[in-house]
Amino acid sequence: MNTSIKTIITMLILVVTLSSCNQDLTLQSYYVDNELAPGFTSLDIPVSMLQIDETTLTEAQLEAYESIEKLSMLAFLKDEANVEDFGLEMEKVNAILKNPKYEELMRGGNSADGKFVIKCIGDGDDVDEFILFGNSKEQGFIVVRVLGDDMNFGKIMELASVFDEANLESSQLKEFSNFFK
Repeated sequence: MNTSIKTIITMLILVVTLSSCNQDLTLQSYYVDNELAPGFTSLDIPVSMLQIDETTLTEAQLEAYESIEKLSMLAFLKDEANVEDFGLEMEKVNAILKNPKYEELMRGGNSADGKFVIKCIGDGDDVDEFILFGNSKEQGFIVVRVLGDDMNFGKIMELASVFDEANLESSQLKEFSNFFK
């Protein structure tokens, strides 16, 4: 009798332990798993490295700029050797972004030039992460995570024009910006 009770308790503890572990692939774990993998290029940029002159920003742009901590970018650069990998990696990212915790804000593009989707974690003026996922059949795909505290999508969009004019001297940063052209 004691042995069966111990077995049941042990099994119960095992089930609870295994079910409490989150086995879902997250965007963060996908970054970590692939940042050094063949075909991928990654870059983490503190916003201070963008060398934006804060005196030229409007009040809303400054508030948006100060709410951003860093940009994390991961790109899969497609070539003739990794066409099959491109499809598999696209499926992985799409599966991650289907998680309901990522709220879709905007979608655009077309099948000829490429598509993009912007998602976020949080709501209203309390967003901690924006995700831009863009893909092109010729070039590959890119995932940009904008990380910060209490970000607001409208204000971040106002700041987008300032990022276009920012000094993009880093060769890696130029490579990412060229992806969108």
